[in-house]
Amino acid sequence: MTAIAARTAAAGDAAPQWINSLMDTLGAPGAGIAIALENLFPPLPSEVILPLAGFAASTGQMSLLAALLWTTAGSVIGALALYGVGALLGRDRTVAIAGRLPLVKVSDIEKTEAWFLRHGTKAVFFGRMIPIFRSLISVPAGVERMRLSVFLGLTTLGSAIWNTAFVLAGYALGDNWPEVTHIVSTYSKVVLVVAALAVLAFVLIRVLRRPGAGRRRKERDMSPHA
Repeated sequence: MTAIAARTAAAGDAAPQWINSLMDTLGAPGAGIAIALENLFPPLPSEVILPLAGFAASTGQMSLLAALLWTTAGSVIGALALYGVGALLGRDRTVAIAGRLPLVKVSDIEKTEAWFLRHGTKAVFFGRMIPIFRSLISVPAGVERMRLSVFLGLTTLGSAIWNTAFVLAGYALGDNWPEVTHIVSTYSKVVLVVAALAVLAFVLIRVLRRPGAGRRRKERDMSPHA
């Protein structure tokens, strides 16, 4: 059993084995790679990776400064890859793909585009602190070709704040670092529930606004049996 894995086993085996192995083998760069993968595949648990990196630093497996620098670098690299995907697709392809989706109108895409152009900097900065959204926000930034220097600056700053908070929490808590994951998991679930409700509301509004739905409601209201 690896050094980190042995210690985390006593803390309730809160981290997947591959994360333990990656950090135990590579140290701080391993934590950075794990965070880069978390950005590319949002379901991976940043709320586990970051406190675990802090815990590893507290045991001397890596330095605290290295943990902070490498995890932030991993966040930026992952975000940059998704920015590249958005830039590669471009506006026209993205609109064409979205326009083929059910209940989605090109006009909605254009409104979203206008919103991002007005609030893009805030979205990129604060989005780094919201689960799932922290990864996805890089795609529209790429589609809209946000100035790369601005995107990298905001991403680095937002990621540094988020990563530092949880790495330091894991460092301070030591063997009790899994407590951080429970708190962030609850936060993540709340965010996902709110997002799901927002999507559901959007779908319901779109269905009710369909021409056929309005005509049927009108006919039902005029029916003598109503």
